[in-house]
Amino acid sequence: MRTQTRIVVLAAASVLAAACASPTPGGGPPADGDGVVTHVVDGDTLDVRIGGTEERIRLIGVDTPESVAPNRPVQCYGAEASAYLASLVPEGTAVRLERDAVARDQFGRLLAYVYRAEDDLMVNLALVEQGYADAVTYGDNEALYPDLVAAEAEARDGGRGLWGVCGGPDVDIGPPPDR
Repeated sequence: MRTQTRIVVLAAASVLAAACASPTPGGGPPADGDGVVTHVVDGDTLDVRIGGTEERIRLIGVDTPESVAPNRPVQCYGAEASAYLASLVPEGTAVRLERDAVARDQFGRLLAYVYRAEDDLMVNLALVEQGYADAVTYGDNEALYPDLVAAEAEARDGGRGLWGVCGGPDVDIGPPPDR
């Protein structure tokens, strides 16, 4: 890992520690950084039990094609992205969460970089490297964005995943799931 990336990761860990020391917005208990996956929602969202609380986690820095949003069309490679995330962190998988500058999104989901505890695999990065997601930035959560952008370029250039099958992200293939 590059020195600059290590410094950024350490800074993100400090932000997580500070966030864990105080209650989360809107009440509720603090998140402590370690948890167990209880459910994979789609390619970039999962539920994690942290202590005695279940949190919905939105992966920072990645966007996968839609597959379950009731008001958005199903997109090319959405089902594959969801299945890949489920293969990386199936129900019962221990994970470590690291936050960035912004703790929650507008839907109340905890924003985190997710690492598989058994081998420290960064799930966010694995999704981009294998072509299941593209790199995105939301607000000030940009600590690892350069690494994700580099991984996206390699996946795109190599025609991996959605880059080879769909030609890129956001390709609609069907109506919203509830229709």
